[in-house]
Amino acid sequence: MSDFRFCRRSSSSIHAVAVVILLLSIPSLCLGIRSFPTNGEIISDDFFAFTEAPEYRNGVDCRPDTVHVAMTLDSEYLRGSIAAVHSVLRHATCPENVFFHFIAAEFDPASPRVLTRLVRNTFTSLTFKVYIFREDSVINLISSSIRLALENPLNYARNYLGDILDPNVNRVIYLDTDVVLVDDIHKLWNITLKNNRVIGAPEYCHANFTNYFTDNFWSDPVMSRVFGSKKPCYFNTGVMVMDIRKWRVGNFRRKIENWMELQRKKRIYELGSLPPFLLVFAGNIEPIDHRWNQHGLGGDNVKGSCRSLHSGPVSLLHWSGKGKPWVRYDEKRPCPLDHLWKPYDLYKVNVGHDYDRHREQSQPLDFSIGSNFLGYSNYLI
Repeated sequence: MSDFRFCRRSSSSIHAVAVVILLLSIPSLCLGIRSFPTNGEIISDDFFAFTEAPEYRNGVDCRPDTVHVAMTLDSEYLRGSIAAVHSVLRHATCPENVFFHFIAAEFDPASPRVLTRLVRNTFTSLTFKVYIFREDSVINLISSSIRLALENPLNYARNYLGDILDPNVNRVIYLDTDVVLVDDIHKLWNITLKNNRVIGAPEYCHANFTNYFTDNFWSDPVMSRVFGSKKPCYFNTGVMVMDIRKWRVGNFRRKIENWMELQRKKRIYELGSLPPFLLVFAGNIEPIDHRWNQHGLGGDNVKGSCRSLHSGPVSLLHWSGKGKPWVRYDEKRPCPLDHLWKPYDLYKVNVGHDYDRHREQSQPLDFSIGSNFLGYSNYLI
Protein backbone atom coordinates (compact mmCIF):
# COMPACT_ATOMS: atom_id res chain seq x y z
CA MET A 1 0.00 0.00 0.00
CA SER A 2 1.40 3.42 -0.92
CA ASP A 3 2.76 5.83 1.68
CA PHE A 4 1.05 9.18 1.89
CA ARG A 5 3.13 12.21 2.83
CA PHE A 6 1.23 15.03 4.45
CA CYS A 7 2.60 18.51 3.87
CA ARG A 8 1.67 21.56 5.86
CA ARG A 9 -1.83 21.57 7.18
CA SER A 10 -4.11 23.13 4.60
CA SER A 11 -6.27 25.99 5.58
CA SER A 12 -9.06 24.46 3.62
CA SER A 13 -11.30 22.11 5.65
CA ILE A 14 -12.53 20.65 2.38
CA HIS A 15 -9.05 19.34 1.64
CA ALA A 16 -8.79 17.79 5.09
CA VAL A 17 -12.11 16.01 4.72
CA ALA A 18 -11.09 14.73 1.31
CA VAL A 19 -7.88 13.24 2.70
CA VAL A 20 -9.76 11.48 5.52
CA ILE A 21 -12.27 10.02 3.06
CA LEU A 22 -9.44 8.83 0.81
CA LEU A 23 -7.61 7.09 3.66
CA LEU A 24 -10.76 5.40 4.89
CA SER A 25 -11.53 4.13 1.43
CA ILE A 26 -8.15 2.51 0.74
CA PRO A 27 -8.73 -0.77 2.67
CA SER A 28 -12.02 -1.40 0.94
CA LEU A 29 -10.47 -0.66 -2.43
CA CYS A 30 -7.69 -3.14 -1.82
CA LEU A 31 -10.03 -5.84 -0.63
CA GLY A 32 -12.72 -5.12 -3.17
CA ILE A 33 -11.37 -7.63 -5.65
CA ARG A 34 -11.75 -10.41 -3.08
CA SER A 35 -15.01 -11.14 -1.27
CA PHE A 36 -13.53 -11.57 2.21
CA PRO A 37 -14.33 -10.15 5.65
CA THR A 38 -12.13 -7.42 7.09
CA ASN A 39 -8.74 -8.06 8.62
CA GLY A 40 -10.02 -7.95 12.15
CA GLU A 41 -12.64 -10.60 11.44
CA ILE A 42 -10.19 -12.98 9.76
CA ILE A 43 -7.12 -12.81 12.01
CA SER A 44 -8.67 -14.11 15.19
CA ASP A 45 -7.75 -16.91 17.59
CA ASP A 46 -9.90 -19.28 15.53
CA PHE A 47 -7.78 -18.52 12.47
CA PHE A 48 -4.81 -20.24 14.16
CA ALA A 49 -6.89 -23.06 15.65
CA PHE A 50 -5.04 -25.90 13.96
CA THR A 51 -3.39 -28.71 15.85
CA GLU A 52 0.21 -29.56 15.06
CA ALA A 53 0.51 -32.38 12.53
CA PRO A 54 2.58 -35.48 13.29
CA GLU A 55 6.08 -35.55 11.86
CA TYR A 56 6.54 -37.84 8.88
CA ARG A 57 9.96 -39.21 7.98
CA ASN A 58 11.42 -40.93 4.93
CA GLY A 59 11.51 -44.68 4.54
CA VAL A 60 14.87 -46.46 4.39
CA ASP A 61 14.87 -46.80 0.59
CA CYS A 62 14.27 -43.12 -0.22
CA ARG A 63 16.62 -41.39 -2.64
CA PRO A 64 17.26 -37.62 -2.77
CA ASP A 65 14.58 -36.87 -5.36
CA THR A 66 12.55 -33.73 -4.68
CA VAL A 67 8.84 -33.75 -5.50
CA HIS A 68 7.61 -30.20 -6.13
CA VAL A 69 3.96 -29.49 -5.28
CA ALA A 70 2.29 -26.13 -5.96
CA MET A 71 -0.90 -25.01 -4.20
CA THR A 72 -2.63 -21.74 -3.49
CA LEU A 73 -2.94 -20.57 0.10
CA ASP A 74 -5.61 -18.13 1.24
CA SER A 75 -7.93 -17.34 4.14
CA GLU A 76 -11.10 -18.72 2.63
CA TYR A 77 -9.78 -22.18 1.69
CA LEU A 78 -7.09 -22.48 4.37
CA ARG A 79 -8.73 -25.40 6.13
CA GLY A 80 -8.81 -27.32 2.87
CA SER A 81 -5.17 -26.51 2.12
CA ILE A 82 -4.04 -27.77 5.53
CA ALA A 83 -5.97 -31.02 5.06
CA ALA A 84 -4.52 -31.49 1.55
CA VAL A 85 -0.93 -31.05 2.77
CA HIS A 86 -1.58 -33.42 5.69
CA SER A 87 -2.90 -36.09 3.31
CA VAL A 88 0.12 -35.79 1.00
CA LEU A 89 2.61 -36.23 3.84
CA ARG A 90 0.65 -39.00 5.51
CA HIS A 91 0.67 -41.22 2.43
CA ALA A 92 4.07 -40.39 0.94
CA THR A 93 6.75 -43.07 1.21
CA CYS A 94 9.38 -40.31 1.13
CA PRO A 95 7.67 -37.27 2.74
CA GLU A 96 10.98 -35.51 3.39
CA ASN A 97 11.37 -35.23 -0.38
CA VAL A 98 8.11 -33.28 -0.89
CA PHE A 99 8.62 -29.54 -1.27
CA PHE A 100 5.54 -27.29 -1.22
CA HIS A 101 5.29 -24.06 -3.18
CA PHE A 102 2.39 -22.02 -1.76
CA ILE A 103 0.98 -19.12 -3.80
CA ALA A 104 -0.65 -16.45 -1.61
CA ALA A 105 -2.62 -13.46 -2.86
CA GLU A 106 -1.13 -10.02 -2.35
CA PHE A 107 -4.37 -8.60 -0.96
CA ASP A 108 -5.53 -11.53 1.16
CA PRO A 109 -6.72 -10.26 4.58
CA ALA A 110 -4.23 -12.66 6.13
CA SER A 111 -0.86 -11.50 4.83
CA PRO A 112 1.54 -14.03 3.31
CA ARG A 113 3.67 -13.67 6.45
CA VAL A 114 0.72 -14.61 8.65
CA LEU A 115 -0.08 -17.58 6.42
CA THR A 116 3.58 -18.64 6.52
CA ARG A 117 3.56 -18.58 10.32
CA LEU A 118 0.38 -20.64 10.43
CA VAL A 119 1.77 -23.32 8.08
CA ARG A 120 5.04 -23.45 10.01
CA ASN A 121 3.21 -23.85 13.33
CA THR A 122 1.02 -26.62 11.93
CA PHE A 123 3.73 -28.52 10.02
CA THR A 124 6.82 -27.71 12.09
CA SER A 125 9.28 -29.54 9.83
CA LEU A 126 7.67 -28.95 6.44
CA THR A 127 9.86 -27.74 3.57
CA PHE A 128 8.04 -24.95 1.76
CA LYS A 129 8.09 -21.45 0.35
CA VAL A 130 5.31 -18.89 0.13
CA TYR A 131 5.22 -16.69 -2.96
CA ILE A 132 3.16 -13.54 -3.39
CA PHE A 133 0.76 -13.50 -6.34
CA ARG A 134 0.00 -10.02 -7.62
CA GLU A 135 -3.70 -10.09 -8.31
CA ASP A 136 -3.53 -7.00 -10.49
CA SER A 137 -1.64 -9.10 -13.05
CA VAL A 138 -4.85 -10.93 -13.88
CA ILE A 139 -7.77 -8.96 -12.44
CA ASN A 140 -8.39 -7.06 -15.68
CA LEU A 141 -8.50 -10.31 -17.66
CA ILE A 142 -11.17 -12.03 -15.55
CA SER A 143 -14.72 -12.09 -16.88
CA SER A 144 -17.87 -12.94 -14.96
CA SER A 145 -18.61 -16.61 -14.35
CA ILE A 146 -21.58 -18.78 -13.37
CA ARG A 147 -20.45 -18.63 -9.73
CA LEU A 148 -18.77 -15.70 -7.96
CA ALA A 149 -16.11 -17.89 -6.31
CA LEU A 150 -14.83 -18.86 -9.76
CA GLU A 151 -13.88 -15.22 -10.35
CA ASN A 152 -11.37 -15.19 -7.49
CA PRO A 153 -8.04 -14.02 -9.00
CA LEU A 154 -6.16 -16.72 -7.09
CA ASN A 155 -7.93 -19.33 -9.25
CA TYR A 156 -5.75 -18.06 -12.11
CA ALA A 157 -2.44 -18.35 -10.24
CA ARG A 158 -1.77 -21.69 -11.97
CA ASN A 159 -1.43 -19.73 -15.24
CA TYR A 160 1.59 -17.92 -13.80
CA LEU A 161 3.53 -20.76 -12.17
CA GLY A 162 6.28 -20.44 -14.77
CA ASP A 163 6.83 -16.85 -13.67
CA ILE A 164 6.22 -17.31 -9.93
CA LEU A 165 8.23 -20.42 -9.09
CA ASP A 166 11.99 -20.44 -8.70
CA PRO A 167 13.80 -20.74 -12.07
CA ASN A 168 15.37 -24.05 -11.04
CA VAL A 169 11.93 -25.70 -10.67
CA ASN A 170 11.37 -27.54 -13.95
CA ARG A 171 8.48 -29.82 -13.01
CA VAL A 172 5.63 -29.45 -10.54
CA ILE A 173 2.40 -31.12 -9.47
CA TYR A 174 -0.36 -28.55 -9.18
CA LEU A 175 -3.10 -29.39 -6.68
CA ASP A 176 -6.31 -27.57 -5.83
CA THR A 177 -6.96 -26.85 -2.15
CA ASP A 178 -10.06 -29.05 -1.99
CA VAL A 179 -8.31 -32.39 -2.53
CA VAL A 180 -6.97 -35.18 -0.33
CA LEU A 181 -4.59 -37.92 -1.44
CA VAL A 182 -5.01 -41.51 -0.27
CA ASP A 183 -1.99 -42.76 -2.21
CA ASP A 184 1.71 -42.01 -2.57
CA ILE A 185 2.29 -38.73 -4.44
CA HIS A 186 5.56 -40.12 -5.80
CA LYS A 187 3.51 -42.33 -8.14
CA LEU A 188 1.93 -39.23 -9.67
CA TRP A 189 5.29 -37.45 -9.82
CA ASN A 190 6.92 -40.29 -11.76
CA ILE A 191 4.43 -40.17 -14.63
CA THR A 192 6.14 -39.62 -18.00
CA LEU A 193 4.95 -36.74 -20.19
CA LYS A 194 5.34 -38.22 -23.68
CA ASN A 195 5.53 -36.62 -27.12
CA ASN A 196 6.82 -33.29 -25.83
CA ARG A 197 3.62 -32.68 -23.85
CA VAL A 198 3.55 -29.91 -21.28
CA ILE A 199 0.91 -31.16 -18.86
CA GLY A 200 -0.61 -34.44 -17.75
CA ALA A 201 -4.05 -34.90 -16.21
CA PRO A 202 -6.93 -37.39 -16.17
CA GLU A 203 -8.92 -37.00 -19.39
CA TYR A 204 -12.69 -37.46 -19.70
CA CYS A 205 -13.58 -37.95 -23.36
CA HIS A 206 -17.15 -39.06 -22.63
CA ALA A 207 -18.06 -35.54 -21.45
CA ASN A 208 -19.86 -33.28 -23.92
CA PHE A 209 -17.00 -30.96 -24.83
CA THR A 210 -19.21 -28.49 -26.69
CA ASN A 211 -20.94 -27.53 -23.44
CA TYR A 212 -17.83 -25.74 -22.18
CA PHE A 213 -18.11 -23.01 -24.82
CA THR A 214 -20.87 -20.73 -26.04
CA ASP A 215 -22.58 -20.60 -29.42
CA ASN A 216 -20.50 -17.50 -30.15
CA PHE A 217 -17.42 -19.70 -30.08
CA TRP A 218 -18.69 -22.64 -32.12
CA SER A 219 -20.32 -20.43 -34.75
CA ASP A 220 -17.04 -18.63 -35.40
CA PRO A 221 -15.05 -20.66 -37.99
CA VAL A 222 -11.74 -19.05 -36.99
CA MET A 223 -12.03 -19.61 -33.23
CA SER A 224 -13.43 -23.13 -33.40
CA ARG A 225 -10.60 -24.07 -35.75
CA VAL A 226 -8.25 -24.02 -32.73
CA PHE A 227 -9.04 -27.68 -32.12
CA GLY A 228 -8.37 -28.49 -35.77
CA SER A 229 -7.43 -32.13 -36.22
CA LYS A 230 -7.09 -32.68 -32.46
CA LYS A 231 -9.54 -34.77 -30.50
CA PRO A 232 -10.30 -32.44 -27.58
CA CYS A 233 -11.42 -33.98 -24.29
CA TYR A 234 -12.39 -32.38 -20.99
CA PHE A 235 -9.82 -32.43 -18.20
CA ASN A 236 -9.92 -30.91 -14.73
CA THR A 237 -7.16 -28.39 -13.96
CA GLY A 238 -7.25 -29.09 -10.20
CA VAL A 239 -4.71 -31.91 -10.58
CA MET A 240 -1.95 -31.48 -13.15
CA VAL A 241 1.61 -32.65 -13.64
CA MET A 242 3.33 -29.74 -15.38
CA ASP A 243 6.63 -29.45 -17.22
CA ILE A 244 7.40 -25.88 -16.16
CA ARG A 245 10.51 -25.66 -18.36
CA LYS A 246 8.47 -26.39 -21.50
CA TRP A 247 5.72 -24.11 -20.18
CA ARG A 248 8.17 -21.20 -20.04
CA VAL A 249 9.75 -21.94 -23.40
CA GLY A 250 6.34 -22.21 -25.09
CA ASN A 251 5.06 -19.02 -23.39
CA PHE A 252 1.82 -20.78 -22.51
CA ARG A 253 0.92 -18.09 -19.97
CA ARG A 254 0.54 -15.62 -22.83
CA LYS A 255 -1.44 -18.08 -24.94
CA ILE A 256 -3.95 -18.48 -22.11
CA GLU A 257 -4.11 -14.72 -21.60
CA ASN A 258 -4.90 -14.22 -25.29
CA TRP A 259 -8.04 -16.32 -24.91
CA MET A 260 -9.00 -14.48 -21.73
CA GLU A 261 -8.69 -11.17 -23.56
CA LEU A 262 -10.89 -12.47 -26.35
CA GLN A 263 -13.43 -13.65 -23.77
CA ARG A 264 -13.71 -10.05 -22.53
CA LYS A 265 -14.69 -8.95 -26.03
CA LYS A 266 -16.80 -11.94 -27.09
CA ARG A 267 -18.49 -14.18 -24.57
CA ILE A 268 -17.06 -17.58 -25.61
CA TYR A 269 -17.36 -19.51 -22.31
CA GLU A 270 -19.09 -19.35 -18.91
CA LEU A 271 -16.90 -21.32 -16.51
CA GLY A 272 -14.07 -19.34 -14.91
CA SER A 273 -10.43 -20.38 -15.35
CA LEU A 274 -10.95 -23.83 -16.93
CA PRO A 275 -11.94 -23.00 -20.56
CA PRO A 276 -8.72 -21.10 -21.45
CA PHE A 277 -6.76 -24.20 -20.41
CA LEU A 278 -9.00 -26.35 -22.58
CA LEU A 279 -8.51 -24.02 -25.53
CA VAL A 280 -4.74 -24.28 -25.27
CA PHE A 281 -4.23 -27.89 -24.18
CA ALA A 282 -7.33 -30.03 -24.87
CA GLY A 283 -6.42 -32.84 -27.22
CA ASN A 284 -2.73 -32.56 -26.39
CA ILE A 285 -2.23 -33.66 -22.80
CA GLU A 286 -0.74 -36.76 -21.25
CA PRO A 287 -3.72 -38.85 -20.09
CA ILE A 288 -3.33 -39.91 -16.45
CA ASP A 289 -5.35 -42.66 -14.76
CA HIS A 290 -8.71 -41.41 -13.49
CA ARG A 291 -7.84 -42.62 -9.99
CA TRP A 292 -5.76 -39.43 -9.61
CA ASN A 293 -8.76 -37.12 -9.80
CA GLN A 294 -12.05 -38.40 -8.44
CA HIS A 295 -13.50 -34.94 -8.99
CA GLY A 296 -16.95 -33.39 -8.65
CA LEU A 297 -17.44 -34.42 -5.01
CA GLY A 298 -18.49 -30.87 -4.18
CA GLY A 299 -21.55 -31.22 -6.39
CA ASP A 300 -22.53 -28.92 -9.22
CA ASN A 301 -21.62 -25.24 -9.36
CA VAL A 302 -25.10 -24.07 -8.32
CA LYS A 303 -26.53 -26.38 -5.64
CA GLY A 304 -23.44 -28.26 -4.47
CA SER A 305 -25.46 -31.44 -3.97
CA CYS A 306 -23.97 -34.69 -2.62
CA ARG A 307 -22.36 -37.03 -5.10
CA SER A 308 -20.89 -40.52 -5.06
CA LEU A 309 -17.52 -41.83 -6.23
CA HIS A 310 -16.90 -42.74 -9.83
CA SER A 311 -16.29 -46.41 -10.51
CA GLY A 312 -12.72 -47.65 -10.25
CA PRO A 313 -9.79 -47.27 -7.82
CA VAL A 314 -9.14 -44.06 -5.88
CA SER A 315 -5.83 -42.27 -5.28
CA LEU A 316 -7.09 -38.68 -4.98
CA LEU A 317 -10.45 -37.27 -3.90
CA HIS A 318 -11.42 -33.85 -5.22
CA TRP A 319 -14.30 -31.75 -3.88
CA SER A 320 -14.58 -29.61 -7.00
CA GLY A 321 -17.92 -27.85 -7.31
CA LYS A 322 -19.77 -25.57 -4.94
CA GLY A 323 -19.89 -27.74 -1.80
CA LYS A 324 -16.77 -27.98 0.39
CA PRO A 325 -16.51 -30.63 3.13
CA TRP A 326 -15.35 -28.27 5.89
CA VAL A 327 -18.28 -25.93 5.22
CA ARG A 328 -20.79 -28.76 5.22
CA TYR A 329 -19.35 -30.11 8.48
CA ASP A 330 -19.61 -26.70 10.13
CA GLU A 331 -23.22 -26.48 8.96
CA LYS A 332 -23.82 -30.01 10.34
CA ARG A 333 -24.95 -31.35 6.98
CA PRO A 334 -21.98 -33.36 5.65
CA CYS A 335 -22.35 -35.58 2.62
CA PRO A 336 -21.42 -39.26 3.03
CA LEU A 337 -18.12 -38.84 1.16
CA ASP A 338 -17.14 -35.88 3.35
CA HIS A 339 -16.25 -38.45 6.01
CA LEU A 340 -13.31 -39.45 3.80
CA TRP A 341 -11.95 -35.90 4.08
CA LYS A 342 -12.39 -35.65 7.83
CA PRO A 343 -9.33 -37.69 8.98
CA TYR A 344 -7.03 -35.08 7.42
CA ASP A 345 -8.74 -32.07 8.99
CA LEU A 346 -6.39 -30.54 11.59
CA TYR A 347 -8.77 -27.84 12.78
CA LYS A 348 -8.64 -28.06 16.58
CA VAL A 349 -12.37 -28.38 17.20
CA ASN A 350 -12.16 -31.67 15.30
CA VAL A 351 -9.35 -33.16 17.37
CA GLY A 352 -10.16 -35.76 19.99
CA HIS A 353 -12.93 -38.28 20.23
CA ASP A 354 -14.93 -36.95 17.29
CA TYR A 355 -11.81 -36.83 15.10
CA ASP A 356 -10.81 -40.39 15.99
CA ARG A 357 -14.31 -41.71 15.42
CA HIS A 358 -14.45 -40.30 11.87
CA ARG A 359 -10.92 -41.56 11.18
CA GLU A 360 -11.98 -45.08 12.11
CA GLN A 361 -15.04 -44.80 9.90
CA SER A 362 -12.90 -44.03 6.84
CA GLN A 363 -10.22 -46.69 7.37
CA PRO A 364 -11.22 -48.72 4.27
CA LEU A 365 -9.77 -45.95 2.06
CA ASP A 366 -6.87 -45.09 4.40
CA PHE A 367 -3.61 -46.32 2.87
CA SER A 368 -1.36 -44.27 5.18
CA ILE A 369 2.20 -45.38 5.71
CA GLY A 370 3.79 -45.03 9.12
CA SER A 371 6.52 -42.48 8.50
CA ASN A 372 7.72 -39.14 9.81
CA PHE A 373 9.02 -35.90 8.33
CA LEU A 374 11.89 -33.54 9.01
CA GLY A 375 12.90 -30.42 7.08
CA TYR A 376 12.82 -26.64 7.13
CA SER A 377 10.50 -23.81 6.22
CA ASN A 378 11.20 -20.67 4.25
CA TYR A 379 9.48 -17.48 3.12
CA LEU A 380 10.01 -15.89 -0.26
CA ILE A 381 8.61 -12.53 -1.33
